[in-house]
Parts: sequence; C-alpha cells; structure tokens
Amino acid sequence: MSVLVVPVRRSVSLLEPELQGQGSTNVVYQAHHVSRSKRGQVVGTRGGFRGCTVWLTGLSGAGKTTIGFALEEYLVSHGIPCYSLDGDNVRHGLNKNLGFSAADREENIRRIAEVARLFADAGLVCITSFISPFTKDRQNARKIHEAGGLPFFEIFVDAPLNICESRDVKGLYKKARAGEIKGFTGIDSEYEKPEAPELVLKTNVASVSECIQQVVELLQAQNIVPQGSIKDVLELFVPENKLSSVRAEAEKLPSVEITKLDLQWVQVLSEGWATPLKGFMREAEYLQVLHFGTLLNDGVVNLSIPIVLPVSSGDKQRLEGCEALALSYQGRRVAVLRSPEFFEHRKEERCARVWGTTCPRHPHIQMVMESGDWLVGGDLLVLEKIKWDDGLDQYRLTPRALKQRFREMNADAVFAFQLRNPVHNGHALLMQDTRRQLLERGYKNPVLLLHPLGGWTKDDDVPLEWRMKQHAAVLEEQVLDPKSTIVAIFPSPMLYAGPTEVQWHCRARMIAGANFYIVGRDPAGMPHPDTKKDLYEPTHGGKVLSMAPGLTSVEIIPFRVAAYNKLKRAMDFYDPKRHDDFDFISGTRMRKLAREGENPPDGFMAPKAWKVLTTYYQSLEKKN
Repeated sequence: MSVLVVPVRRSVSLLEPELQGQGSTNVVYQAHHVSRSKRGQVVGTRGGFRGCTVWLTGLSGAGKTTIGFALEEYLVSHGIPCYSLDGDNVRHGLNKNLGFSAADREENIRRIAEVARLFADAGLVCITSFISPFTKDRQNARKIHEAGGLPFFEIFVDAPLNICESRDVKGLYKKARAGEIKGFTGIDSEYEKPEAPELVLKTNVASVSECIQQVVELLQAQNIVPQGSIKDVLELFVPENKLSSVRAEAEKLPSVEITKLDLQWVQVLSEGWATPLKGFMREAEYLQVLHFGTLLNDGVVNLSIPIVLPVSSGDKQRLEGCEALALSYQGRRVAVLRSPEFFEHRKEERCARVWGTTCPRHPHIQMVMESGDWLVGGDLLVLEKIKWDDGLDQYRLTPRALKQRFREMNADAVFAFQLRNPVHNGHALLMQDTRRQLLERGYKNPVLLLHPLGGWTKDDDVPLEWRMKQHAAVLEEQVLDPKSTIVAIFPSPMLYAGPTEVQWHCRARMIAGANFYIVGRDPAGMPHPDTKKDLYEPTHGGKVLSMAPGLTSVEIIPFRVAAYNKLKRAMDFYDPKRHDDFDFISGTRMRKLAREGENPPDGFMAPKAWKVLTTYYQSLEKKN
C-alpha cells in the first residue's frame, strides 16, 4: 500500500511582525495545474485570457481613485472581469502595519505590485490607484509583472498641483501646508513624474468618461479588451451620404407590406434598442433566443424575446431568392432587408416558450397566431427615423440621444423605471427611495429615466397619450423632481410575457445608459384570460432579473410593497406587523373611482394627475 505524504506548509501572513524583514529561503514556487488560457475561458463572460495591471499613478487629488473605480465599473459592465485596488482601502487591511517612511512606502508598493500580479495571473484586469511617487518603485512593479509574463500599463494621472489642492476633499494638503503632515507628496516630498508611461491622462481638461475612453482604447490596442466587446449603440439607419441611392433602390425592389406592430419593431431595431441585432432575427438567432434567452455573440448577450417579421406563404413564395426586399407601411417604403432568410413560423412552439402558455385569448398570443406562417430575417437598413406624428415624437428619444442627455445633466448614475400604467404615489415612493439609496452610496447626481412603454398595448390599458399627460402632471406637482428626471417613450410593443419580457425591458434600458433598474410587482404580467389569476407568480420577475445572464452592467433595485397608510394619509412601504393600518387600492378600484368622478384617499395620487385619469375614464363612459 503506497502512501502519499503531503508536506504541510505554514501559511505566513504579511502582517506577522516577528517575520517582517526576514527573507524566505526555504520555499519553492509551485506551478498551477490550470493554464492561463483555460482560466480565461471561464473568467467573465468573454473567452480569452485578459490578465494585466493598469497602474494609475499621480498626486493625491489627481483623480486616480475616481478613474480607477469608473474604469472598473465600465469594464465589468462590458463583461471584462477586473478589480480595483485603492491606496486608502489597502492600508485598511493588507498594509495597515505600514507607515509613510521611505522604507514603508517602498514596501507598500512592492506588496501592491505582488497582489496586482496575482490578480492579473488569475485573468483579471487589475487596476491600482496609488500615488507611487518614486520611479524606482514603479519600475520594480513593472519588473514583477514582466517576470511573470504579464502586461503592465503605467498611466500617469496628470493634474497640476494647484488643481489637486483645490480638490482637497480629504483636507490633506491643508494639513501638509500647516506642517501637520510631514513628507506629503507634492509639498515636502517629491513626486517623480513617469518618463515613458503608456498613457497620460490630463484630468484638469478631460472628463472622467473621456479618460475612461482613452484607457479602453489603450487596452483594445493591446488586445486586452476585444474590439467587438465595447459596443456603442448599433443604429440601423442608412448613412446620410447613401440615403438617396438606397431610397431609389428601395423603390425598385420587390416589397412586403408590414403591420403597425411590425413597424414598431422596425423602430426598436433601427434605434439600437436591440443591439447587437443587425435586423430581424435569422433562424440561428431566433433559436438561440427561443431556447437560451441569449444571443451567443462574442459572449453572452441577454435577449429574451424573439424580434421577428412574419410573412404569408404567398409573400415567401414570391420573395424567396431575392437578394434584398423593401418593407412598406401603408404603401410607403420605410426600409430595405438585405440577404433575407425565410424559415418556418412555428407559432405554438414560439408561444409556449415565450409566454409559457398557448392560450389563444392572450392578446399578444392572438396576434402571433393570426400572423404569417413564415418568418423572414435579414440585415435591416432603415431609410429614416420612424415618426408617428401624434404630438409625442419629441419624447421618443433614441438610446444615443438619452446617453447624450445624461451627459449634459452630469449624471453619475441613471436609474430606470419601466411602466405602462399611470404613476401613483406608491410608484413615486419607490423612485424617491431609490434616489435616496444612491445618494447614500456616494453618487452625487443620480438621474431618473421615467420610461413609459409606447408600443402596442392591450385594449383596456390607458392609452399612451393619456399616460403622458398624467406623467406630466406628476412632474408638475413635483411628486418627482423635474430637474433630475427625464421622461421619454420606449418604442417597444408590450408582450405581457412576465419574467421573460422583463429581461428585455431591463436590457433595453441598459443599452440606453441606465445602470440601475427598478423592478416592480408582477412586471409585464397580466391575469390569465380564463382563470383571471396571475399568469405569472408576482415576485418571479424580480428574482429572474437578479439571476439573468448578460445583464452585468445594471443593478436591480428590488421591489418593495407600497400601500396606502391610513394613519399617515400617504403611500408607505407596507409593514405586515401593522397590516390594519394599510389599504391596498387595486387597479380595478382605482378605475371605478375615476369613472365615477370620485377622488381616491388624500396622498394616493397627485391631484392634477388624478384629474387627467378621471377625464380619460369619463370620456370612455361618454363613448359607451
């Protein structure tokens, strides 16, 4: 019988004082059994080893920490695994036994370089934010990485001393000037500027987002970040310089007449809400979405609903074999579909997988069942922005337009709220509480994207025109802060597909720049047409979102139940211990009050907003 003897090696902490200063001689480096290429296949959502260190150096107050954390957030949101090591944070733990003597400063940087090397070897982009004032220490950090065959990028975060002093949020420069801190870099201790850094960031003239873009471009040039991973919004409009020729081509091509619902999907695709789709789904994309809820496009891209174009058997027979065809709406050519691919529209299977039911009385399933027996996918070229001329087009902001608005508002966080119903004060409470949480977490200017769905909805939903009037009244009465809120229309049709659809709603807002998403009770749900019970379990939407693949750049703000507090005479978060204090005002009861011209309890909804609803429901009564 053979016995394997495993030597037990004592783990030595860097913080054990009796061992500080002693060299380790009786240790042997142990090679990993897992290769870097293999590790790279499983770290993050994009294959490939990307381990490296981004070493941010510069004076205190230059912006290293701000850029480090922003870069970390940006890369993670694009599926690139990384970790940011900050100087102050590390001195709270690993290096808390070090002071600021010359020897301790050198040891501080040595330890950080070794830790960064381990992170990089694990396949992460390690971002370090340390003053690291001495050339010798930074060169040593580079050598540690080079010895391990790992990329090292020295980035000089360059800001003039007077700018750094003006940003003195910690009050350190003031103390150094007063002589309370000795050996402070930039005051009575020299900062040795890098002679040949890979990049210089001028933070006194460039914004944080501009600095991040420069770093990302550097990492792309060095094949750390794949070129295809940092995608802008993919719009599908014909370029201005080719518009006249493509428009002339469209007039000559064979065409298919599309429905209003189809045109809404053309708008969604053309404006980039479904990035990286290049048009209506081809069969491979359709199958990926139907079976996996994702696109396998250089990683995992969450896309939970099919975006497809049904056509009749006659159209399929007439158009099959064409290199391109035109899409017409009400006789007007609106787009060209190149390299069309026809495949069977298996309607029952589609409905069963998307909705979890094939009930023909479900309003969207009914439309699917009545649509064409074939689907056609292909690359879409849209001739111009879709407009509906209903007085609301100014609210239909594209993802690119929304991102620009967020930049203009200097938003450092964007939290989105999807809705297809009027806003009552319970909804407002969720949004107000989210803003409060973000401010407590250190964000300075969180902006709310109030984003009502503007495509097809079922007949008994409040029409978009009236919902927009109601939302305007909510802002007018400042239930929500107009200065930190953008109201825009999301052009997608409604599916009423519950947890499957809510992923689509969340991801589309992620494309538009939202990094927080408020999920409500029973999102995208409805009663079963026959049983009248909830078609989907009301909490599953939030639970699914919190686990959904490919939504890494957005944080889910979980739903909290709000109800009318009879004692406070206001909407409040429900406390089951005080159940009798609360009144749950259902949608049915709300509609009944509005139709009869009665008012809800004070504090349920802003009075002007309620007036809009009563006007709408009473107009229905007159029509009936």
